[in-house]
Amino acid sequence: MKRLLPIPLVILCLFAVCPKSGLLAELVQKTPEMNQEQGTAGKSGCMGCHPTVHLDKTHQFACEICHRGDSTATDQETAHRDLLAQPAHPHFMQQTCGKCHQQVVQSAQHSLHFTLKNEVNQVRRQFGASQDLDNVEDVPIQEPPQTVLALADDMLRRRCLRCHPYSSGDGYSAVVHGTGCASCHLVWKNRQMESHQFQKPKDRQCLSCHYGNYVGWDYYGRYEHDFNWEYRTPYTMKTPSRYPQRPYGVEYHDLVPDIHQQRGLVCTDCHRQSGHNAHQPKPSCRSCHGWQSGQNPALANLQLVGIQLTLKGSDGRQHPVPLLRHPAHEKYGKQVECQVCHGQWSFNDSPVHLMRSEDVDYEKWEWLTVQGSSEVETLLEHNTYNSDEWPLTMRDGVSGLSRPGIWLKGFGQRRWEQMLIERDKDGIIKVFRPIVDLHLTMVDEKGEVRFDSISGQGAGKLPYVPHTTGHAGLLYLDRFQHLLPSSQAQDR
Repeated sequence: MKRLLPIPLVILCLFAVCPKSGLLAELVQKTPEMNQEQGTAGKSGCMGCHPTVHLDKTHQFACEICHRGDSTATDQETAHRDLLAQPAHPHFMQQTCGKCHQQVVQSAQHSLHFTLKNEVNQVRRQFGASQDLDNVEDVPIQEPPQTVLALADDMLRRRCLRCHPYSSGDGYSAVVHGTGCASCHLVWKNRQMESHQFQKPKDRQCLSCHYGNYVGWDYYGRYEHDFNWEYRTPYTMKTPSRYPQRPYGVEYHDLVPDIHQQRGLVCTDCHRQSGHNAHQPKPSCRSCHGWQSGQNPALANLQLVGIQLTLKGSDGRQHPVPLLRHPAHEKYGKQVECQVCHGQWSFNDSPVHLMRSEDVDYEKWEWLTVQGSSEVETLLEHNTYNSDEWPLTMRDGVSGLSRPGIWLKGFGQRRWEQMLIERDKDGIIKVFRPIVDLHLTMVDEKGEVRFDSISGQGAGKLPYVPHTTGHAGLLYLDRFQHLLPSSQAQDR
């Protein structure tokens, strides 16, 4: 069964799979963040070619202050000489954004949004790493991978790390974003920068990275469908290039959103400075609901209105904050985390199978061409339905450089119904998910299996906080009473 791809998709494939000449060259020479409507050629000044670029009131200065280049030139080659296409990229933001926001930029570079050290080190420890890394750029490269840890590192760089501030995201319309400071503070729509006006992050910027079955999407009640086309709705005929209809890569179920989202709160109402401050304590349920008279509110947007504690949302509304009154909070609060009772559902995908392949039998993947990765999806779509084969290379999400082999993905099961409740090593009962229940395989160019479903250490379950808050209900105790000491479980 062979079908030719339409011309626009062929062009898209070229951009998706062709090797890069180097990240720094790409950042300097190309202009993905300046693709505004072109003006009349021959006019001098940046606005002669980019008349629709409008700056916000705090950034009313010459374009070359951030982008360099020559604003007096009348031809593109001269005007774009030494141009910084992405001046807010982590490699340049200290030189550009840091001119005015030095302290903020320095702090942001060490925040978890930039280093991603929690996510990186969780996976690496699962596959035998004995030392933690400080930054996503420190993930080693060994080509070809000779050890299980080196294979995990390759998986991190090329399959996982595609939406952090070093990358402009995947190719789907809702997840393409800027880099560095621009990844949160500029708005993108349909793969293009919608506005050059810097602003406080809104949920659409947060969801350009926090999508799929990860915290953030659950706040909106979204749960990703399985990859197999027969398990995705609405049911459509299998035709190439469907993913423009899937702005986040895969269709999703609409489950119950978090009660705070239903009340109109956005991410930054609680996560006030998470992208800037490297040492800011994480907000918790008790930051608001555990407030007691005489205490200073834990968040800057909490305030007393008369005797009522309220939280001021980004929309200016005052939201009343209910305090902990139920006797269960006093009885179990020191040994049971809030979401054990108040979480409505959780992500529970396991196991996750990931295979690095340099020798794919494409026909076997006909039903799984949707992969949650536009690059892999494009490769599979082309090679499955056409006689000629495209090179099996995949970009490094951190450096932007391509290397041999592609990473394919599948699941043993995708579930949300049964929350995993266990006692953590600190003695606290928490919600868990099999986030690092990963099985890694590698097939080389000769079709030989170099690593076969390596699962790492332990069960791969880690505690997490599902953002699916709701009322606990009458049967809350049934979730965790089996984990209580027998005397306490009987004393209901």
